[in-house]
Amino acid sequence: MTDTVVSSPTKEVVIGFDRPFVLIGERINPTGRKLLAEEMKNGDFSRVETDAVSQVQAGAQMLDVNAGIPLADEPALLARAVQLVQSLTDVPLSIDSSIVEALEAGLDVYQGKALINSVTGEEERLERVLPLVAKHGAAVVAISNDETGISEDPDVRFEVARKIVNRAADHGIPTEDVVVDPLVMPIGAIASAGRQVFHLIGRLRGELGVNTTCGASNISFGLPNRAGINAAYLAMAIGAGMTSAITNPLEAEIRQAILAADVLNGHDPNCSTWIRTYREPPAAGERGRARENRRRSTG
Repeated sequence: MTDTVVSSPTKEVVIGFDRPFVLIGERINPTGRKLLAEEMKNGDFSRVETDAVSQVQAGAQMLDVNAGIPLADEPALLARAVQLVQSLTDVPLSIDSSIVEALEAGLDVYQGKALINSVTGEEERLERVLPLVAKHGAAVVAISNDETGISEDPDVRFEVARKIVNRAADHGIPTEDVVVDPLVMPIGAIASAGRQVFHLIGRLRGELGVNTTCGASNISFGLPNRAGINAAYLAMAIGAGMTSAITNPLEAEIRQAILAADVLNGHDPNCSTWIRTYREPPAAGERGRARENRRRSTG
């Protein structure tokens, strides 16, 4: 079984086939968040601080950190964000950028073993990102598209993933340190988008032996009640074998769907996490009676 281990200075998180699903918080990302982008560009990271703490409190085991802002110094912003988030939380980070210099800046200040997000099957990207992954001993998200774009055929996307895994091995990066993103397309535009991903997850797990992740909210783009779609999608993807996702832990439906899927997959022994999360606290009168019973039993 494949285990992908990432870490901060004080905490280790394992993404694996027979382990609880790993929720990677998505909110530290200025894409589509104009106010956050403007604040970060102007040196105001207060919203980053709030998002980091609130996502961990909501149950995120990792956080994705992105500073992709047009016309900004992305390497400097990403390095600052990584340092700030690590000073506030103890969870491992996914360092997220399409710019290699920004990935390098984030890795240079990161403490622990990071997840780099991401590499694609494009030759130039492979030859620039994979040496960086190997140099820092990191894990990497492999996105299954290449120079030809994103294929609607999941088997073509599988072959791109295979190529990345093989090229990573050429750089000394083991299979367990490659986490494949099968690419979730909007279900409102492509009716088979969900089935494509479920099919691909099975092949990635069974034939390549790799863990998987995705930007889960892509599935519901353009639809109302996105959290409802996202939650159902995640439960089904976990059933198909997906082992992590970048999503929003602040959405109660999403968090509940993930915890329920862990229970049903046998990844929450004795349902302990579910019970701890959802069992109602005793009413005030019941607490009083419990205290009195304890007093009598020890009196």
